[in-house]
Amino acid sequence: MAVKAESHRAFLRAFPAVALAIFTAAIDQTITATALPAMAARFGEVERISWVVVAYLIAATVAAPVFGRLGDAFGRRRMTVLGFLLQGSGALAAAFAPNFELLLLARLVHGIGGGALLTLAMAVVGESLPPRERGQYQAYLVACFMSASALGPTVGGWLTEHYGWQAVFLLGLPLALLGLLATTRLPRRPGGGGFSFDAPGVALFTLFVVALVAMLDRVQRLDWVLAALGVAFAILALLLLLRAERRARDPLLPLSVLGEATVWRTNTLSSFIAATLVAMISFLPLYLSVVRNVPIATVGLMLLPMSMGGGLGALGSGLFMARTGRNMLLPSVGLTVSTLILCFLSFGAGRVPLSVLPWLLGLVSVGFGTSFPAVQTTVQVAAGPGRLGTATASVQFMRNLGAAAGTALLGALLFGTLALGEAGLAERVRAAIQGGRAALGAMPEAERAVLAAALAEGFRSLFAGAAVMGGIATVLAWRVPLRRI
Repeated sequence: MAVKAESHRAFLRAFPAVALAIFTAAIDQTITATALPAMAARFGEVERISWVVVAYLIAATVAAPVFGRLGDAFGRRRMTVLGFLLQGSGALAAAFAPNFELLLLARLVHGIGGGALLTLAMAVVGESLPPRERGQYQAYLVACFMSASALGPTVGGWLTEHYGWQAVFLLGLPLALLGLLATTRLPRRPGGGGFSFDAPGVALFTLFVVALVAMLDRVQRLDWVLAALGVAFAILALLLLLRAERRARDPLLPLSVLGEATVWRTNTLSSFIAATLVAMISFLPLYLSVVRNVPIATVGLMLLPMSMGGGLGALGSGLFMARTGRNMLLPSVGLTVSTLILCFLSFGAGRVPLSVLPWLLGLVSVGFGTSFPAVQTTVQVAAGPGRLGTATASVQFMRNLGAAAGTALLGALLFGTLALGEAGLAERVRAAIQGGRAALGAMPEAERAVLAAALAEGFRSLFAGAAVMGGIATVLAWRVPLRRI
């Protein structure tokens, strides 16, 4: 009882800084979506405007293992301060960027800060609590992350409409200041020391991520020639990275840790879950608006069970893990249920009543959510306290990678199905997605009917692809060696 009370006090002391770090990084990833058209109009960069998001993603992905390692070496409190400073300075520079190139540079700094904060926040929880208690408290942080992600587009749209797109970035300044104040409550823990910066590893890892993200962007646009070139560059960079990391004295990516069966299987299943969830959240508004004729104003409410389900699943899984020590039992069952529902939707989504569909999607999210605290805790325990930051960073990296890959691959599956039908239909759908809810609301009824018929078939393929990804994650969950902590 005394141990649990001490764990609770440790969590409460760290929670303000950790929650602000997660909330800030999560909302940064989604709040710019509704402001992109305004930025495109301001800088006249319609064709390249998606790189405002891509630049952040690349920087956050690269920053995860770098700051995981820096936290191990120099202490996570010090690195969390640096993360908030980078996030705040990047947001300020983006808000006042005079041209598009400097906006992208600011977003790179912004992304480095965001990637650092997510990785360090989860590692702080890992070093503050014993393994069996981590899942319970990480569930609250998952709920914080999903709430921020869901609020991002709504808050971004409201700020852009009333105060301009710059306000989307300026919101990060008070969050960064609050985070810096909250960081003073974190305990001072010395790092491991003996750090040697792995410059070749960072350079090759960055090259790999850039090539991979560019390739995934081309896949989503069905540009197979450039996608093949991206694959070739990504494979070459990965091979060179693996060779360099085997020779490095203090590698950025310790292969001995990442290659351990529990770590790689858990990380891989996490990437497939992120792939499925992010892709479905990205494309389901289009399905509901066009295929099921849901009013634009109601789409967000229809997706609310899915937005909340992940947090509920994480909370239940964390409590179960804290009481029983069984880390992978509930995720294995939850992922099985989610995959079966996705299989059903791939055949019968069009026949499911609208009053039932949100709750089925919510159950899918609950099942996926059961894996969130289990993945983080299992990887941390398997890696050991000496590599806590590196292990935590590996989870974040795989989730980022999975989110990007899942959106691209399921998007390619959707558009590929459409491309087999009427000429130009896939491009009209893509334009509707890029135009957002306003474009969907202004669409003539005749065109909406044509798109609805084609999209109904396309989404059958998308749900089937999501079911395959969920199935792979399920198999991996049942085969994770470490099943009790």
